[in-house]
Amino acid sequence: MTTHTLKTADCHLTYDVHGLLPTADGRAPLFMIGLPMDAAGFTALASYFPDRTLVTYDPRGLGRSTREDGRIDNVPEVHAADVHAVIRALGVDAVEMFASSGGAVVALALVTEFPADVTTLVAHEPPLIAVLPDAAAAERARAGYRDAYVAKGFGAGMASFIAMTSWRGEFSEDYFAQPDPDPALFGLPTEDDGAREDPLLSDLSWAVSSYRPDVAALASAPTRIVVALGEESAGTFTARTAVGLAELLGQQPTVFPSHHGGFAGEEYGYPGQPEAFARTLRAVLDS
Repeated sequence: MTTHTLKTADCHLTYDVHGLLPTADGRAPLFMIGLPMDAAGFTALASYFPDRTLVTYDPRGLGRSTREDGRIDNVPEVHAADVHAVIRALGVDAVEMFASSGGAVVALALVTEFPADVTTLVAHEPPLIAVLPDAAAAERARAGYRDAYVAKGFGAGMASFIAMTSWRGEFSEDYFAQPDPDPALFGLPTEDDGAREDPLLSDLSWAVSSYRPDVAALASAPTRIVVALGEESAGTFTARTAVGLAELLGQQPTVFPSHHGGFAGEEYGYPGQPEAFARTLRAVLDS
């Protein structure tokens, strides 16, 4: 693995290349992206692709990447321009891409703006509120975990976030009638550390979940787009958004093993099935 830093007009992007460039077999490298996950989140998944040249990176303002634009929010189009800059710095015509969660939203923005950059995109559970039939209720649920975070800090906010993302089906009045979840039940801190800039729990990433995909642009792009969801995610928020996006693109979502973070190992305390996940990803990319 080699680590590189790319300076743009308003940030320094750190990215890792696992393998050779140009690739030994002439195949496009496989780029893995997430948001707010950085490159470390793909460690387990990358280990199951020793024969491929892989690229991972830290989005601006996260991990090893810094930003000088005076902002702390996350906007899909801004991150998409960053990913485009990294692809150009690789010296390749295009990449294959596995994109998870907010990274999948960034990847959709990338294909919309730079359609020649990606040959195949596997978009795994993009959290797109706009594609849901209960979009207004989903926005209310999103505001609920933000409000819990603002009022009581990380533990309360994360407990509320887990409750939202674990709820199966549309966000009904039964969901909103629930008592606030106890952070201690999830092993989360009950004391407030005073911080309020978590990119997941604050409204700093609302531009990601509020992103409206340009279906016409995606359909006309040369990119093969595969919308994916985890088998354990069925009925939950990000599985439903994957189904909604797939329907707009005229396809059925491809089912992967495990849950929303099913490609991850033990590093985040909620391991998936990275080996089985990698097998499915490899089959999708090779098909």
